[in-house]
Amino acid sequence: MTYIDSAVLNLTEWFCRRFQLLTGRTNVWLAVQFTNLSIIVYFVWAGVYFWRSDVAARIGLGLFCVGLLYVLTQTIFKVPIEAYENNAYERVAKGLRNPRRIKEAQLRIPFLTLSLVLFYPAFYVSVNFRIHIAVLSYSLIVLTTVVLYLLACDPLPPCAGRVREWLRKPARSPLPASESSGTIPLEAIEGSERGGPAGRKPARPVTPGSL
Repeated sequence: MTYIDSAVLNLTEWFCRRFQLLTGRTNVWLAVQFTNLSIIVYFVWAGVYFWRSDVAARIGLGLFCVGLLYVLTQTIFKVPIEAYENNAYERVAKGLRNPRRIKEAQLRIPFLTLSLVLFYPAFYVSVNFRIHIAVLSYSLIVLTTVVLYLLACDPLPPCAGRVREWLRKPARSPLPASESSGTIPLEAIEGSERGGPAGRKPARPVTPGSL
């Protein structure tokens, strides 16, 4: 599983860098978005379990959800995404690799194993026994696995992104009516009729009597 973990991590980092070149968003931004999605899925799972449990379990689950919201507001929701991205940029500028690649390897491998092993059982239980909470539980495992791999990647240096640059390009200014239609300005026509350029009087002919 160590080789599979390394291969999946390298593939995730390649995808994140391609995504950053297109949009300017780093793997940290993606990890925060998937974290928010996992929080939504968790509360959906908690809501489904809440209506199927007794009063004591509802009270315990409600208190746990309130405590979880408080912890999230003091940790993930308290620090903006830009602060996490700046820390990653500073580490990359110093030439340092992400320490999560090695530190969290023993945590990523079990979640990756669960994501692969539980795919068919969760699908089978949901289809045949109509236990849809199994799909919600499995989706939480998959989202946690994705977040762990995203956080272990290293971003590229800051860039605007090709999509942003394309959207920011100013529209080409339309040509004047005289140039676009191929017509000659009126001043040029009058000047040509007078025998010279527009605004200039033709030279007076010289005769022997005038000398």
